[in-house]
Amino acid sequence: MLDFSSVQWRETRHEGIFIHYLRRDEKTGSATVLIRMQPGCAYPAHRHVGAEEIFILQGGYRDTNGEHRAGEYVLNETDSAHCPVALDGEDCIMFAVAHEGIELIDRH
Repeated sequence: MLDFSSVQWRETRHEGIFIHYLRRDEKTGSATVLIRMQPGCAYPAHRHVGAEEIFILQGGYRDTNGEHRAGEYVLNETDSAHCPVALDGEDCIMFAVAHEGIELIDRH
């Protein structure tokens, strides 16, 4: 089992969501990150400006495309949108590459 306790997680403004930047390009919005979502917490609804590649390292999440669990690779195509919610149990931890970044979707 992988140990993520030594990762320097940064709190986000979204409850139960933490991020660790491995690479970030301010000019293009592209980023390579580790994301940690506590059980039941949701990453805000967002649209992918470019494709996003995810490999789930621990736990899992659900979105409009179903449930995704540890060991799965997920490809979110350019212009796709979703709102992932961490499954019950352990924290969901993902390795993600966001090509061209994301845009949050305002849901009033």
